[in-house]
Amino acid sequence: MKIDITAEVRVARPPAEVAAYMTDPTNDPEWIGGVSEARLEGEPPVRPGSRVARVAGFLGKRVDYVNEVLALDAEHLDMRSVAAPFPMRITYSFTPDGGATVVRNRVRGEPGGFFAVFGPLLAPMVRRSVQRDLERLRDVLESRSG
Repeated sequence: MKIDITAEVRVARPPAEVAAYMTDPTNDPEWIGGVSEARLEGEPPVRPGSRVARVAGFLGKRVDYVNEVLALDAEHLDMRSVAAPFPMRITYSFTPDGGATVVRNRVRGEPGGFFAVFGPLLAPMVRRSVQRDLERLRDVLESRSG
């Protein structure tokens, strides 16, 4: 069963600030639910070709995965998994909205192994998880002064 979901949130911060925060892997555990570790493999800054290794928990399982940055500019970040329980493509977009930013996250993939067992239930679970992550992102960034 394929997954193709999109979640969205409006963050009352400029796109450059939102993008800078979201593309720094050291921030991932603060806003991505279930992520306990994240590190850039190789030298900063994050750029096309960079790889980010993460450790997360999902459905009671430890999930180790590595995403490779395919594209990164002021308007979007596009990544694909290169080591993960199932192949994923994750695309964030940062769209100006007045002085704020509309952040969209599209996640595409085809779960296999343990995750395939959950079949039709997996897409709604991923959608809720991704939406909560974006809401957490908004809350973190909007709670900062400036």
